[in-house]
Amino acid sequence: MPLNLEDLREDYRQGQLNEADTAVHPFDQFKTWFEQANRSELPEPNAMVLATHSRGGGVAARVVLLKELTEEGFVFYSNYDSRKGRELAADPTAALVFNWLELQRQVRIEGRVEQLPAEQSTAYFQSRPRESQLGAWTSPQSKPIDGREVLEERYQNMEARFAGQDPLPRPENWGGYVLIPHRIEFWQGRSSRLHDRIEYRLLAEANWRRVRLAP
Repeated sequence: MPLNLEDLREDYRQGQLNEADTAVHPFDQFKTWFEQANRSELPEPNAMVLATHSRGGGVAARVVLLKELTEEGFVFYSNYDSRKGRELAADPTAALVFNWLELQRQVRIEGRVEQLPAEQSTAYFQSRPRESQLGAWTSPQSKPIDGREVLEERYQNMEARFAGQDPLPRPENWGGYVLIPHRIEFWQGRSSRLHDRIEYRLLAEANWRRVRLAP
């Protein structure tokens, strides 16, 4: 049976975005929008799509969680041996997308990715719930396994291995990344598909140019 998608339409009327109303620095604009999304009680407003690509030209995307916005950029954590970790090691350019459907907003971010210092990754890892720490030790992320029972057995083994130890040591192949942006676009849905798009481009250190893009 074919999917009937032609009639799935919505006219966006919740807001508008004008250049005069945006912050000079895109991080300040992001903080404003993020706080509004958080106050709106959206499910996991820090969920973002991370897109990477490999040397062979393949492209992959997945949802990860923003854990901090620093002066440098957008921080997330993962297994360095995962597919995303391997692709970022080969090509440290990436893109992020926040999609807050209930507010009819998107934020698109492009930049380069760097690993966080080990001590910063360790501090965050040991602040996580114990179950999450055990999960990081358990999962050989992105590698084939024979079944769910493999994970459950490995988890039990890790529970026994680290019994009485709190917090756990951070696995060497697990840690943080920061995406340092050179381009950030704020998208606000508008009626008749004439959406508002305000783009920030980094011209020099801490010097951002704002322009309006056609929808």
